[in-house]
Amino acid sequence: GPGRAHRSPSLAGRAGALPPHYPPSLPAGMVWPPLGARLAPPTPSGSGGSGRGDASHLTPRGGAGVRAMSRRERSPESGPGGAEVAAEDAEPESPDQSLSLLPWDRFSAWLHCVCVVGFDLELGQAVEVIYPPHSKLTDKEKTNICYLSFPDSNSGCLGDTQFCFRFRRSPGRKVSFCCFLDQLDRDLPVYLKKDSAYYYGYVYFRQVRDKSLKRGYFQKSLVLISKLPYVHLFRTMLKQIAPEYFEKNKSGIFLSVCSDIDRWPAPVPGKVLQLPLMGLIMKLRIPTYRDKPGTTPIVQNTHQADAQISMALPTVHEVDLFRCFCPVFFHIQMLWELVLLGEPLVVMAPSPAESSETVLALVSCISPLKYCSDFRPYFTIHDSEFKEYTTRTQAPPSVILGVTNPFFAKTLQHWPHIIRIGDIKLPGEVPKQVKVKKLKNLKTLDSKPGVYTSYKPYLNKDEEIVKQLQKGVQQKRPTEAQSVILRRYFLELTESFIIPLERYVASLMPLQKCISPWKSPPQLRQFSQDDFMKTLEKAGPQLTSGLKGDWIGLYRHFLKSPNFDGWFRSRQKEMTQKLEALHLEALCNENLVFWSQKHTEVETVDLVLKLKNKLLQADREHLPVKTDTLKKLQTHINDIILALPDDLQDILLKTGTT
Repeated sequence: GPGRAHRSPSLAGRAGALPPHYPPSLPAGMVWPPLGARLAPPTPSGSGGSGRGDASHLTPRGGAGVRAMSRRERSPESGPGGAEVAAEDAEPESPDQSLSLLPWDRFSAWLHCVCVVGFDLELGQAVEVIYPPHSKLTDKEKTNICYLSFPDSNSGCLGDTQFCFRFRRSPGRKVSFCCFLDQLDRDLPVYLKKDSAYYYGYVYFRQVRDKSLKRGYFQKSLVLISKLPYVHLFRTMLKQIAPEYFEKNKSGIFLSVCSDIDRWPAPVPGKVLQLPLMGLIMKLRIPTYRDKPGTTPIVQNTHQADAQISMALPTVHEVDLFRCFCPVFFHIQMLWELVLLGEPLVVMAPSPAESSETVLALVSCISPLKYCSDFRPYFTIHDSEFKEYTTRTQAPPSVILGVTNPFFAKTLQHWPHIIRIGDIKLPGEVPKQVKVKKLKNLKTLDSKPGVYTSYKPYLNKDEEIVKQLQKGVQQKRPTEAQSVILRRYFLELTESFIIPLERYVASLMPLQKCISPWKSPPQLRQFSQDDFMKTLEKAGPQLTSGLKGDWIGLYRHFLKSPNFDGWFRSRQKEMTQKLEALHLEALCNENLVFWSQKHTEVETVDLVLKLKNKLLQADREHLPVKTDTLKKLQTHINDIILALPDDLQDILLKTGTT
């Protein structure tokens, strides 16, 4: 393909099956917590408060829960695979119903902006169009978009290429009007929650011969910038928009497309959404944390009365897992360990399409755990974090990079784990066994495909999954089916690993009897690595996984990783909020008016102010409290105020909360 000299981009930017004895028993009344899901509000229980937090404090609200619980809860009516749409019975109120939306608010819920990046002989890559015109991008963000929107010159991507990238948002920027969507973000599985510090760029790049141009080639990218990690959705959108734009070369298409998007409903998890785009109706469902793990509710294609073409998307975020892992077929279990432990990983690929899909596949392989470190599906030498991530003065950071420039073979040769892939092609025959290669043999990007590392896996190799997938290749099983098998394998492996941690962390919850309405909520017990390790002998991963190996070593390594830190902080926050909710519940069950009559006016006023702050906290932190409980507390406050002298009533009724 044609070479391309990199130049500083123009920043102007023209406007325009589990054993029956598992899970192990827990204290009376307790049930298993879900993986990465929020904790449910307390429900009335006849246990008399003998269990931890009245036993109901860890009742799951669905989500990425452990498989043992999923199978136990799955109803016979849910059909094969349990792919029922559980969330539709209890949809959250759409922001559309609770807020009056301004122009472009609906658009902003899905996209930040649409960009066109072209190649200018004088300026190099340049942002030619930003739409809507009022969209804000800093100079640094434009620079990153310019370089990341074009394949490296060595890629030789003739024709059309689709890929994605991820870059840091500039610090200190005001958050755009989408805070009202935080409610929707809370209903997502943890691995789909948006990270406000990053943008995704979804690219459709076209490079074709054109003798009328000085360089002899037409080179341009259409880029969708979004905070949402919905790679399959945006890829589908670009397939509709980009060819039309490139063939007609009319910027007016953006007004039409953006107007369509600005009529879309909010991205509500759990609802089947119908999204019109250029005469097409896309039907999709965004997952929710209530969904059973490993299931994808089917979105049915229904007949459109107005004869519009309808397209049902099977997923909004998943990549073709089997296709991505084909080049490193025999090392999938080792790669799972490396991702789980947050090890520095670089994927060297021939083009951004292969690098971005492989990085996204790696990040998703520990689902439903969230990968908590940085990852860049496509990374270039011009990236603003290039020096930070390639320095030799310190150990490589916990990050996954996808690269295509041969320069990285030298720059990153000190990295401990390198995946070299060639063109991704589905094998027509059974792949041959490939050994892990030594890092010293990786000299250039032309080195043979494979995994270059000195890492020794903690777990013994699972030969069954390899045989199962090899059999699929022999029988010409569809790649989609192969991906389902692989995704289920990764899911079961991750859940077998995380169940013991979930069980131990659940035991850190204080007893129900420790919660007094007249004292501050009790603290969670400290996480003790030694205490956790002691639980593994009787209730470790051996109960759900047949894999042998050094599980203890794997846990010790994991407890030092960013993924453990992120997971534990999330669980800690959920359980602390649960304690606050239980404390609030305990307050509501007291006769507060009777209490106030036995105490001084000063103490009563102090109580009222504290109760008002409790209501504020419940709203601000979205505590898992029933609406009835909040109403009951408000009634208590009103009754206490009405029992006070008139002058105090006036003051307290007007007094806000801090």
